[in-house]
Amino acid sequence: MNGESGGLDNVVIVGPGRMGLALGAAFRHREAVGRLTYFGRGVEPPPHPLFDRQPGGDAGDVGDASGGAAYRMLPAMPPPSTTIVILAVPDDALPEVVYDLAMMGQAPPGCTALHLSGALSTDALTPLHHRGYAIGSLHPLMAVADPWLAGERLVGAAFAMTGEPVANSAARRLVSALGGVPLTIASTQRPLYHAAAVVASNYLVALAGAAVRMLEDAGVDGDDAVRALLPLLRGTLDNIEHLGVRAAVTGPIARGDVDTVRLHLARLSPGDRVLYSGLGLELLRLARAAGLDEGRAAEIESLLASG
Repeated sequence: MNGESGGLDNVVIVGPGRMGLALGAAFRHREAVGRLTYFGRGVEPPPHPLFDRQPGGDAGDVGDASGGAAYRMLPAMPPPSTTIVILAVPDDALPEVVYDLAMMGQAPPGCTALHLSGALSTDALTPLHHRGYAIGSLHPLMAVADPWLAGERLVGAAFAMTGEPVANSAARRLVSALGGVPLTIASTQRPLYHAAAVVASNYLVALAGAAVRMLEDAGVDGDDAVRALLPLLRGTLDNIEHLGVRAAVTGPIARGDVDTVRLHLARLSPGDRVLYSGLGLELLRLARAAGLDEGRAAEIESLLASG
């Protein structure tokens, strides 16, 4: 069931945090939804271009829903025309928010509830299922650090979907409206999916931090280290995009340069040696698949395994 605003869904986003605001900004950027309403704990909405602080709309609203988003303070019941409720709250806050919403009463007719957690199953929404909501999840595969700037990043992004057929249909409408890529992930596989997302995003930041620290140990100023590494990081990502992961492998392990790997291991601190060796073994798998000589691969594996 779609909303009444030109066939678009009328959406409530519970939680005006970073991801909730970025998602709403993406919806407005693409004119992907009809009425957009936020529910939050504060008396007033957070500062964000989505909110026009002039009163308007239904009683209890702040904002101009025709141009941005309306805001209501919790507890509140979704407007009767709501077709999708998105729970954009931290995982540990989800049970309380779900309980509070379930206590407000029956779902608006044909309404879907979606959480944005990457790791949790739809079981967290069971109380809403009992209130008549179709339940599912919609996880944006995108890092959002600044809600003022991240809305456009969600346009074209991948989104992981899990849930009941009606909920999946609602999620797919939103993803399609954003020009995104839908990924259907079984509920039992969501932790593995989310771990992959953490490795690709959070661990990339950790790796950049480790590389900056190593450059600092080599005598490079911290700011200069960041500026020096950014083109290398971007170039590597470009290689992955245009060549694929396997063909993007470069460096001493890919070349089978045993002496250079040995030199690295000899100079690294014990902690950095563990990091280098663990990632090196993963890189070695790719190098072998790309055709690295098995004799050299075995030598490098022996070095890394003992590192």
